[in-house]
Amino acid sequence: MSNTIGNNLLHQSLLYPTVLEHQGRINSSTCIGGNTFFQAQATSLTQKSSISTEFLGNRLKVRRHKLKMGKCCSSSRSRSTRAVLAADPSSGLTEKFNLYQNVELQVDVELPPSGSTSVVNIQVTSGIDSLLLHWGAIKSHTKKWILPHHRPIGTTVYMDQALRSPFEKSGSNAVLRIEIDDPSIQALEFLVFDEAQNKWYKYSGGNFHVKLPKRESRSPNVSIPEELVQVQAYLRWERNGKQNYSPEKEKEEFEAARRELLEEISRGASIQDLRTKLTGKKDTSESKEQLVSGSKSSIPEDLVQIQSFIRWERAGKPNYSPEQQFKEFEEARKELQVELDKGASLDEIRKRITKGGTQAKVSKQPEKKNYSTGERIQRKKRDVMSLLSKFDSVPVEEKISLEPPVLSAIKQFAREKEDHIDGPIVNKKIYKLADKELLVLVAKSSGKTKVYLATDLPEPVVLHWALSKIPGEWTAPPATVLPLDSVSLDKAAETKLAIISTDNQPDKVQSLEITIEDESFVGMPFVLLSGEKWVKNGGSDFYVELNTGSVKKDAGDGKGTSKSLLDKIADLESEAQKSFMHRFNIAADLMEQATNAGELGLAAIVVWMRYMATRQLIWNKNYNVKPREISQAQDRLTDLLQNVYKSSPQYREILRMIMSTVGRGGEGDVGQRIRDEILVIQRNNECKGGMMEEWHQKLHNNTSPDDVVICQALIDYIKNDFDIGVYWKTLNDNGITKERLLSYDRAIHSEPNFRREQRDGLLRDLGHYMRTLKAVHSGADLESAIANCMGYKAEGQGFMVGVNINPVSGLPSGFPELLQFVLTHIEDKQVESLLEGLLEAREELRPSLSRPSDRLKDLIFLDIALDSAVRTAVERGYEELNNASPEKIIYFISLVVENLALSVDNNEDLIYCLKGWNQALSMKKSGDGNWALFAKSVLDRTRLSLTSKSESYNQLLQPSAEYLGAQLGVDQSAVSIFTEEIIRAGSAASLSSLLNRLDPVLRQTANLGSWQVISPIEAIGYVVVVDQLLSVQNNSYSKPTILVAKSVRGEEEIPDGVVAVLTPDMPDVLSHVSVRARNSKVCFATCFDPNILASIQASEGKLLCLKPTSADVVYSEMTDDELLSSTNSKDDVSSAPSLTLVKKKFSGRYAISSEEFTNDMVGAKSRNIANLKGKLPSWVNIPTSVALPFGVFETVLSDDLNKAVASKLDILKRDLDEGNVGALGEIRNTVLELSAPPQLIKELKEKMQKSGMPWPGDEGAQRWEQAWIAIKKVWASKWNERAYFSTRKVKLDHDYLCMAVLVQEIINADYAFVIHTTNPSSEDSSEIYAEVVKGLGETLVGAYPGRALSFICKKSDLNSPQVLGYPSKPIGLFIRQSIIFRSDSNGEDLEGYAGAGLYDSVPMDEEDKVVLDYSSDALINDSKFRHEILSSIARAGSAIEELYGSAQDIEGVVKDGKIYVVQTRPQM
Repeated sequence: MSNTIGNNLLHQSLLYPTVLEHQGRINSSTCIGGNTFFQAQATSLTQKSSISTEFLGNRLKVRRHKLKMGKCCSSSRSRSTRAVLAADPSSGLTEKFNLYQNVELQVDVELPPSGSTSVVNIQVTSGIDSLLLHWGAIKSHTKKWILPHHRPIGTTVYMDQALRSPFEKSGSNAVLRIEIDDPSIQALEFLVFDEAQNKWYKYSGGNFHVKLPKRESRSPNVSIPEELVQVQAYLRWERNGKQNYSPEKEKEEFEAARRELLEEISRGASIQDLRTKLTGKKDTSESKEQLVSGSKSSIPEDLVQIQSFIRWERAGKPNYSPEQQFKEFEEARKELQVELDKGASLDEIRKRITKGGTQAKVSKQPEKKNYSTGERIQRKKRDVMSLLSKFDSVPVEEKISLEPPVLSAIKQFAREKEDHIDGPIVNKKIYKLADKELLVLVAKSSGKTKVYLATDLPEPVVLHWALSKIPGEWTAPPATVLPLDSVSLDKAAETKLAIISTDNQPDKVQSLEITIEDESFVGMPFVLLSGEKWVKNGGSDFYVELNTGSVKKDAGDGKGTSKSLLDKIADLESEAQKSFMHRFNIAADLMEQATNAGELGLAAIVVWMRYMATRQLIWNKNYNVKPREISQAQDRLTDLLQNVYKSSPQYREILRMIMSTVGRGGEGDVGQRIRDEILVIQRNNECKGGMMEEWHQKLHNNTSPDDVVICQALIDYIKNDFDIGVYWKTLNDNGITKERLLSYDRAIHSEPNFRREQRDGLLRDLGHYMRTLKAVHSGADLESAIANCMGYKAEGQGFMVGVNINPVSGLPSGFPELLQFVLTHIEDKQVESLLEGLLEAREELRPSLSRPSDRLKDLIFLDIALDSAVRTAVERGYEELNNASPEKIIYFISLVVENLALSVDNNEDLIYCLKGWNQALSMKKSGDGNWALFAKSVLDRTRLSLTSKSESYNQLLQPSAEYLGAQLGVDQSAVSIFTEEIIRAGSAASLSSLLNRLDPVLRQTANLGSWQVISPIEAIGYVVVVDQLLSVQNNSYSKPTILVAKSVRGEEEIPDGVVAVLTPDMPDVLSHVSVRARNSKVCFATCFDPNILASIQASEGKLLCLKPTSADVVYSEMTDDELLSSTNSKDDVSSAPSLTLVKKKFSGRYAISSEEFTNDMVGAKSRNIANLKGKLPSWVNIPTSVALPFGVFETVLSDDLNKAVASKLDILKRDLDEGNVGALGEIRNTVLELSAPPQLIKELKEKMQKSGMPWPGDEGAQRWEQAWIAIKKVWASKWNERAYFSTRKVKLDHDYLCMAVLVQEIINADYAFVIHTTNPSSEDSSEIYAEVVKGLGETLVGAYPGRALSFICKKSDLNSPQVLGYPSKPIGLFIRQSIIFRSDSNGEDLEGYAGAGLYDSVPMDEEDKVVLDYSSDALINDSKFRHEILSSIARAGSAIEELYGSAQDIEGVVKDGKIYVVQTRPQM
């Protein structure tokens, strides 16, 4: 496709005077078929016009010359037979030649109206797809071919002697257009080459010769008005993509604009014609023209330009059209003329407008403002809650059909083959061949590589193949590799595929197996011959890698994904890999389906685009595509993403992921500049050959994000004194190897080799070019994103200063200045002021992201770029923080948390973290002694928030990444870390690093140490590292084991054989797992120091001795002999007493009041709460209780209503006894099928009403049903996994375990607490330890992350509680006025057995999960209120301990400042 005239003027020739000598017989490894040397006799047929045009004397003359066989050349020493066309400058010419049978060649020569470019159109009337024009140009005084720089797209240089340009399909013809803008070129010579058939089409054995029309030199003696030159230059600047011009370049552009106007004058246009054309107005006033002319002659143009700039500033810097700009120049000239008429001199005017007030105005342009490094912006005060972005969006899992899909014959063949392969599958691809398929399967077996091919093509298939030691090369396979009946060729082999029979498949399958023993072969190129037709991979050879290094993973069932969309993507990948244009257009076509599928659908697009961006998928399959077309495809896709962003705000976070991966795109101009500007770089810096020419050819064929890396590598190479090692380091560090450069369709073979005098020009031009590349390929490029939205250009002289190019309207006042501040400081080493500017810009931009706008996507890309810049700045600022104060680190953290909150949806937790950090700073500044302790709780919560976000990403994206990765054969290592890399690419990774810096500072300041010891038991054992305690809780270790578990939730069991559990996680001291560790005499501690934890993890398999104190753990290595000695010394310790359960009987009553609670009817939980009534101080409140006693469950089960349920349970329990633990879940579900006997309902209603409790049935049958389900869930918890395995470990008879149900009215608590009246960490009986949470107590004793507020209080001074830690739990549970049904089993009463908490307590209503804001919590902020509440809790604990005479484990709540105790038990 031709370039614009404006482009042609910018590009000068790349001239390589060489002798053309090409082999008539070319044995290319990629060619198919025989090496036919075919010469066509050319016969002139017809002329297009009757206009007289000479063909060397009105006819085609053929100079016959004996041609040396095998060569066709154009040189000064020999004359070859050639067809000669000569064109008259005043007209065009068409000539036809017969090449072969019905194949005709038509040549048109024309001269466009501009006179600047000759055009040669060549057409071959043939449907052949593989034609190339082998050509060169002839200058005067030489017969050697030179290679013009202006070439058709896809042109390659052949052996530095000729050009080869591919024909394009046009209907049934092949066409090619060549534009020659070098006036010194007098003729073209060419031949036509059929690459697929290796055939040459010549003229009687020689070259076709086309003489070009002579160009007249026209230099009319006319002066073009400067204002018209300026407008023409502006139009050229727009046409060339609105580039940033240097002063030298702008001067060049002015002269080019002047030459264009002079050419129009030479063709007869008048100045008035030009003025009308450029401005759209006719100036009919002769006197006006004279006035302007006179003004022009008397007022220097530089003063007019300055005055027009002042007018533009006064008008608010509007975006002027060329017509308006011309008018402004005229008005500025008139203003100056008025001053002259009033007597002012030119010197006075110049002094006035270049100094003083006017100069001050010019200096105030944001582009000219020079901020000092230490300058800071004033941030606006905002309500942090204005950042809240909260949606109830929950991924809806696509329903997967249980019916197996109907497999095609090839997929069925693949499945059967995979089942029988005994080694790993390293590569698997299924290519689409129209409605047929081709399978290539590569496996390793017994040290050999096996390649399996299969296809359902109907015609007999021959494999034309080779092997490669260098990727892509064709090397003949060794004879030992050739299958039976193969034919060995020069650089290839041919093997027939055999037909096999397949069961239940109507299509026949042809297959082949190849075994390769030589490991030095890395790939296998091939094509197929099906019948008489060659079958390629989208016009290219097929190529299969033999050593991918990754094992192909089964795609699975697609659970947790939008499977149908991912399957469609996998099917379309072979089309998508043709080019970025294809991929983006396919993605655009799929956007409706993706949006309809919700988050999972958009996740599929994210995964696909991410695999593309990380080069896991092929970018271009030998498909010629113009950068403009890529840009337009990007624009189409990003427009659709913008529309979804507007209509579905709940998906904005995931849409940002897609947009940052796709890039900004544009309206075509930016993409086109990629192709144009590389030519300018070559011309300006005289670097027209070698690596730069190869890169230029790659860019012309298909530009990709690799070009950003290549450009950066060149810049680094030049900056580092042309060190080629630096060039390769930049490439390799960014994943581009030499093999990758060679793998491009237009390969880059050469290394850069510049001269030192080229340094400055190349750095300047490559720097500008980098911005163009990033504008297309990097949506997160800040400078190009700002320029795209603001459109403000500071570079250039004259009319281009301060031109606003298509800015986004409606942005906040002062926003341009803010962005300019950011750009001014973007590379500052001290980054604090930059971070403030970036965050202020994002805050200012945020409201615009929620408003409708046709430029919304540009604003989104700007926001993405600002977000990315924050991360980069923080990482650059790490050095600044090395010796920084805690306040500065906290301030940095608060900025990054704010940035993260601006980037993600459902950010409520992050906002409360931000409020917490701000509060910590205030506490530090005010001198609060607890500031570090509070900051530590905020730090812990922030870590939990990052973990939660990571888990949500993993849940949303990883299943799609694994499913699509398996479908497309993506490297397994890339699949496994997919979500991790997404997270690491964002500011969450920077935040995590900052938290790690601050953590040891806070622990040291708050005297927290490196450990929190929960169970201080000495232990000796072998170190075992696991991810989750939950995953091994049912294991049994044969040797004493120290478990290092990365995750501990709080409700797990301690496995048999474990003597210690160490974790970086933060379970509450009074959580279930903590209590069980103490009861089981197992050492349990949290390690806050990652270095200490890493040291222990590095001792995996070794024997360690742990000696904990209340605040530290000392560890050392031991030998097996020392372990044996230690074990022997403890032999006299009595073994734990055996535990037995007494089976309880039904008392005959379904419900009893608290006065009726006895040992035979209810457990200790119910009895203890009843025992407290009337025995505590009046300010300690006890809730009313009733119970369903022991035996009720068994009685209900035996009722005739539930015979079917009982029978089903018997079967399931037998399965369980036989070791099928999977039956536990089925048993629980079966219990929920029980029906309530009428007598149970009657008795429970009576007891509850008599006790003053509300009866659920009074609110309707549905409310009773809710209560009944809750009761059944309590009974069913007898069979939860944790409880079942716990009883089995201590050999309790599970059938003897009986469950009573304690019924209490729920107190809608402000806070819940748990008290241990002996400090469990230090075992200090003089000290009460308690934990407090906001809302219900389930977050304290259940598996809810984060820490509670913890405190201790000396029993001798109950009014002096000491806070040990502030809360970090992000979630609080709250509930309406309701009833709770608590488990109360006989298994919870056994001494020495931690049965408490094994079974469930179930409220009748669902709790509401509320994200907690501690900044407004009186318990945190009001020291007087905190003192009163904590003291009251401590006094209540002391009173209960005094009542029972032993240490107690107490649960209670606080409501409106009042204390309620809901249960107590002996502390274990």
